[in-house]
Amino acid sequence: MTLIRSLFWFALFVFSTLCFVVLFEHGTTNFSKNMGVELHYFEKMYHTQIEHKKDDSDKIGTAK
Repeated sequence: MTLIRSLFWFALFVFSTLCFVVLFEHGTTNFSKNMGVELHYFEKMYHTQIEHKKDDSDKIGTAK
């Protein structure tokens, strides 16, 4: 039961934080559209992969 209660409070905290961010960044006009914009932004941040540049030092076992 403690796990369920903790998950509930964590979800409530995340939702409240998201609402605060939307209100702080976009204001009160068109809240649902701006909520979608922020959710899309967070989804894009989550799925972004870091691209590492490859150079000659990254190759193993190749001698010049």
